[in-house]
Amino acid sequence: MTRSYVKKRCGKVRVSPAHSLGYLACMLVRTTLVAMLALAAVAGCNDKKTDAAPPTTSGAASASTASSGTSTAPKTDTLKEGDPAPDVEMTLQDGRKTKLSSLKGHYVAIYFYPKDETPGCTVEAQNFRDRAEDLKKAGITVIGVSTQDAASHKAFIEKEKLPFDLAVDEDASLAKAFGVPSLRPGLHARQTFLIGKDGTIKKVWRDVTPKDHADEVIAAAKS
Repeated sequence: MTRSYVKKRCGKVRVSPAHSLGYLACMLVRTTLVAMLALAAVAGCNDKKTDAAPPTTSGAASASTASSGTSTAPKTDTLKEGDPAPDVEMTLQDGRKTKLSSLKGHYVAIYFYPKDETPGCTVEAQNFRDRAEDLKKAGITVIGVSTQDAASHKAFIEKEKLPFDLAVDEDASLAKAFGVPSLRPGLHARQTFLIGKDGTIKKVWRDVTPKDHADEVIAAAKS
């Protein structure tokens, strides 16, 4: 008779062939189950990778999208040299209303500025005031534009003895017509438009230095 032995801590114990075959079958089943469980685990990992959510957009890109969707100001058409000037109607400091087209045949310098009686705006206004005679000889009508009301404009004119009109643009409609942005709510950017005798834009200054700006306007009209 064939004998099999199983080692145990207490020594050797005789096991019958039937018991030996049963033990082998048990070990085979156990090995098969372990292999099946291992395959299932690998399959599970692969499924997780396949079903993983796509990469999220980076924080910077998300912020950019949100910004472009909610914070971007509406675009306005930018006037270029040679374009027809918008035929706006301006309300001046004394209540008079003037349409730009009524000044056709003359050069018109429309200069937008942030605020009455602030340092830079005062320097710019004084420069136009001090060159008033030369501006007149060059056939240039000067009109300043800001968001302050008529009373503020009148006080500014009286204090600085300005020989030209200031237009009231409280609703920013004039700035919008010329494509002038705001430095912040209620303050126009400092920009100037020289309109030719034919009613077209002759020269545009998108970045203005207040000191001696009148000289630039006169030179442009003579060019």
